[in-house]
Amino acid sequence: LESVLVSIVFRITYGECQLILLLTVGKEILPHVLDDGVVGWNFGRLSGSSGFPFSAEIHSASSSVVAPYAARVAGADSYGVLPRTLLYKGDSIRLHSAATDLSEEQKSDLESRIKEKGDEIRALNKAAVAPLVEELLALKAQLDPSIAQPKKQKASNKQKQSPQNKPVNKSEEESESDFITARSVDYSKWYNDIIRVAGLAETSPVRGCMVIKPWGMSLWDKVRTELDILIKEHGAENAYFPLLIPKSFLSKEAEHVDGFAKECAVVTHHRLTAGEGGLIADPEAELEDPLIIRPTSETMIWYMFRKWINSHRDLPLKVNQWANVMRWEMRTRPFLRTSEFLWQEGHTAHATSVGALEDASGMMEKYASLCENLLAMPVVRGVKSPSERFAGAEETFTIEALMQNGWALQSGTSHFLGQSFGKAFDVTFQDADGEQKDVWGTSWGVSTRLLGALIMTHSDDNGLVLPPRVAPIQVVVVPIPPKKNDQGSKIAMEKALDDLVANLKTQGLRVKVDDREFMRNGAKYFEWERKGVPLRIELGPRDVKNNACIFKYRAGPRSDEKLSVDLKDVGIMAKEGLESMQQGLFEEAKSRLEAGITHDVSYDEMKQALENDEASAYPGNGLYLVPWKCDATNEDKIKAECKATIRCYPLDANNQGLFKGKKCFYSGDDATHMALFGRAF
Repeated sequence: LESVLVSIVFRITYGECQLILLLTVGKEILPHVLDDGVVGWNFGRLSGSSGFPFSAEIHSASSSVVAPYAARVAGADSYGVLPRTLLYKGDSIRLHSAATDLSEEQKSDLESRIKEKGDEIRALNKAAVAPLVEELLALKAQLDPSIAQPKKQKASNKQKQSPQNKPVNKSEEESESDFITARSVDYSKWYNDIIRVAGLAETSPVRGCMVIKPWGMSLWDKVRTELDILIKEHGAENAYFPLLIPKSFLSKEAEHVDGFAKECAVVTHHRLTAGEGGLIADPEAELEDPLIIRPTSETMIWYMFRKWINSHRDLPLKVNQWANVMRWEMRTRPFLRTSEFLWQEGHTAHATSVGALEDASGMMEKYASLCENLLAMPVVRGVKSPSERFAGAEETFTIEALMQNGWALQSGTSHFLGQSFGKAFDVTFQDADGEQKDVWGTSWGVSTRLLGALIMTHSDDNGLVLPPRVAPIQVVVVPIPPKKNDQGSKIAMEKALDDLVANLKTQGLRVKVDDREFMRNGAKYFEWERKGVPLRIELGPRDVKNNACIFKYRAGPRSDEKLSVDLKDVGIMAKEGLESMQQGLFEEAKSRLEAGITHDVSYDEMKQALENDEASAYPGNGLYLVPWKCDATNEDKIKAECKATIRCYPLDANNQGLFKGKKCFYSGDDATHMALFGRAF
């Protein structure tokens, strides 16, 4: 039924009152009318080829039963039909199956098959029994419908939850359910549900690793394309370096190896051989120098820099690679923290510290620009505290975003490495005066974690919400075909559709026409809404006659409306509407960020707010900007006491000297920084 959000939960078995479908109507509507003039519901997922009878009752909110009706559903892709009627708010429809009547001959045949199947099961071992037991029970259910009835459970004293907030058990969660947990019920579960129903990614057979599905990969492709332009504007060139790094390389930079040692996956043998229990690592193929699957590529790239850099004329040297990395994780979240992930990593070498610092801070600005202009995601620019810096870095620049549950998400980092890697790998250059000097270095990167940030910044309880600039498909057009025998309307529709798509493409919009004949229009609307496509356009025979089409935006102030737009203005109106939506999403997120940062609080107030602030809570307590004396010991104490970390020292607040004359909110000593504390993914 168009324009109606319907929640349907039903169980199908043979037997009296086993099929129950409850349809609650949100407003007064005329239900979908089939060609023969009756209301219809598609039963395409019902099993059984012989069909089964059912009776139906329409219950009115204001009176007793409106219309009883009985019919027979004839199996897959059949329709159960009810008389044409108006449904009003609060009305419901209940369908009841009738008992199955079997002839004596059918009963005898079933009893014979049951005996044969039982004998077959008793002759098998336990592992092979389960599927045959299911088949046996299915046969018995045809003979005695009560067998298939679920056992009654005692009523719970707990308050009943609405269908939208109904908890889902593990088996349901792992299925292809289209159920989305509300953010207010469990934000973490909501996040996983969005990824599943939008078709972004799913778990893989390898623990901690995910499969990025086409829709998710198309989002990363868009991010990669836009960022690659910014990286080249920054002066870097793309290259590629080996996946495997000798363990001896990692040992050359002490801080670096300490930072990554616990996350490294190690290759110790170069072949397998057959053993008693199957394949084993060949004892004779052990590597003399084990190989590390790259957690990051500084060591490999600086080894190559030593070969490429000789003179000051070779500097600055800037390279970037798009690659996958492996950091072994025990607790994972799709896109946010997985053992393997996709990213880009830039590495640069400079003749001076000033040049390296400018490079690192400049790349932070590129990342901030990407987030704000492409993803409509405002960020806080800052530097990390010494204990939160990248392993081996002298300074780490960061951008931090605020998610809807009040937690921060580190969305990109850029590191000033000083001369540590240059010295570790003996990378020197001859300056203009002929003197040999050590080079200065940087590294910077963002990953598929940005997709997690995108999901949690904009999406809602109905599914994914995509800012138009990053959406792989900006406009989906759903044509509503005319009647099969109306050739004139069909020709007019095809021409109008071609013109509409051409009009949209002249404005540079990414368009898809969803003309799948096997799917109803309502199901198409539902799918594209969940995938977050910014604009849906509906075009039917009546619209063509009126030289108009229908616009439906995924988000924004007019997203609850269907807008009629003149066909000749489609391209311009769509482009303007999508730009307005992009800006609106950014402003909404910016307001949330500003409102989500609390100023001038005591440590006890922050501790009380954050110590029980879990990722599943919504909307959460946000971040805290406080005066702070830089002290790693106190920082660790706060993390232990309320799980909060210093997300960054915000550049704006610290450049303005807002900490001057203030006391540290924890120690009471003179503050050295303004620090942004909070929980984080």
